[in-house]
Amino acid sequence: MFIKLLKPLSFIPALLLMYIIFSFSSQDGNTSADLSYEVSYTLVEAGNVILDADLQPTEIASLATRFNGVVRKLAHMTEYFALAIAVSFPLYVYGLRGIPLMLVAGLFCVAFAASDEYHQSFVEGRGPGVRDVLIDSFGVFWGIILVRIIGWTGRKTIFRPFGKKKREKEKQETAAAEESTYYNAASSIYPPRAQNRQAQVYQNGRQNSPYQQQPSSQNSWMYQNAQPYSGQNMHHEVSQTASSSKKRRQNNAESLSEDMSLKKLIHDLTDKDTNEV
Repeated sequence: MFIKLLKPLSFIPALLLMYIIFSFSSQDGNTSADLSYEVSYTLVEAGNVILDADLQPTEIASLATRFNGVVRKLAHMTEYFALAIAVSFPLYVYGLRGIPLMLVAGLFCVAFAASDEYHQSFVEGRGPGVRDVLIDSFGVFWGIILVRIIGWTGRKTIFRPFGKKKREKEKQETAAAEESTYYNAASSIYPPRAQNRQAQVYQNGRQNSPYQQQPSSQNSWMYQNAQPYSGQNMHHEVSQTASSSKKRRQNNAESLSEDMSLKKLIHDLTDKDTNEV
């Protein structure tokens, strides 16, 4: 539950970086140049101390002026490298991986870089540059690649047990859903109302059945010796009915043939008496 609440907050670093980049772009040309020169001078001075080059202040200022352009471009690339990380990480947390992550995060960051360069066209002493957008895109690409590497490594090492538990939980939920669907489909064949009605009709039939009533003294012997109804008894009754019908037809045919013979004999005798007369 706590992790679900933190997920939306993961977009806050990206919003802060976008605000910082927009603020830097809002500075006029002189202010931006002075800021980049100070950064260049500080870097050259730090290098002089680390390398023990024993440079004079004029030499440090000259080197700072020479590398000022490079520092500005590196600052562009660093800004968008950080922005790409800040945008890609929450998307990765929400399950966007691989090529879709690169497309969504990359297009968003590049679109913001292009809009930022267009914004600079309205600032005094500054203007848009296609080369700056390309440099920003280079930083965006490596920021997304770094997020993918860190995310893949974390899933294979630190977060592997959590992923295994999550897969087992999803598997159990899927099995429970399938079982519930199966029982719902089975129960839908006989809805609850139909089942209740069928049970009520069956109960009423049992209550109104003569077999549930106490037999009279006249039919007590027949009730006690009554055989339960079954398919075998039904077959026996049908067989007896068929045999009795067959015998009845045979008897009718025999009696009919005897009547016809008798009528023929009387007719022959009548014809003979007539001829004699």
